[in-house]
Amino acid sequence: MLELIERRAATARSWDIDLKPRRLSASFHGRDLFAPVAAMLARGEPPPGRPRKDDADRRADWPDDLAEIVYVDHFGNAMTGLRAATLAPNAQLAAAGRVLERARTFGDGPPGAPFWYENSNGLAEIAVNQGRADRDLGLVIGSEVQIIA
Repeated sequence: MLELIERRAATARSWDIDLKPRRLSASFHGRDLFAPVAAMLARGEPPPGRPRKDDADRRADWPDDLAEIVYVDHFGNAMTGLRAATLAPNAQLAAAGRVLERARTFGDGPPGAPFWYENSNGLAEIAVNQGRADRDLGLVIGSEVQIIA
């Protein structure tokens, strides 16, 4: 994600964050670590740490979108590496031999119906109403997804 942001930004810098909060939970780094750093940046303060100098994690040849499953959550929803905003409003996705229509919410289709929607990260995500896309469609990380215009 950092590579994509840096490629599209007029200017970009990144840091290795050295902040060691007094209390850092195992699962709430957004609250305990990243929110305080974001507040510092919003106040115009430099982030705690040092600027990154190596380009090992930045590759100009990486695609902006990845047409495959990149993550499966504990509900069985399958997140793709496709930005939903780049897909036509009536675009269909094909995965595991199924053609999937776009839905705005989980309740837009009948129980058991697979579909895709724009998740809170702005990515196209495949789900099944009252089901599990991973189990019901056989999706795993790396499963191919095709865009049908």
